[in-house]
Amino acid sequence: MNTVKENEIATCIRKAISTYLDDLDGEKPGELYNMVIHSVERPLIEIAIQHTRGNQTQAAELLGINRNTLRQKMKQYQIK
Repeated sequence: MNTVKENEIATCIRKAISTYLDDLDGEKPGELYNMVIHSVERPLIEIAIQHTRGNQTQAAELLGINRNTLRQKMKQYQIK
């Protein structure tokens, strides 16, 4: 895997979270971890499914997760 891309992703996430926290203007964020995971997980799964042309086995392998886990996540996020 290309480390430059990983750093770019991490930089984007850091910037987005920092902006989010700054925009709260002193209010307490609720369940920041879950919010971030859900915000990233859905598009990640959608992209993997698109990249593999709907092949769930290949998408699960690409993501490094079990096919049943992928199916659960697709159901959770209502991804067809």
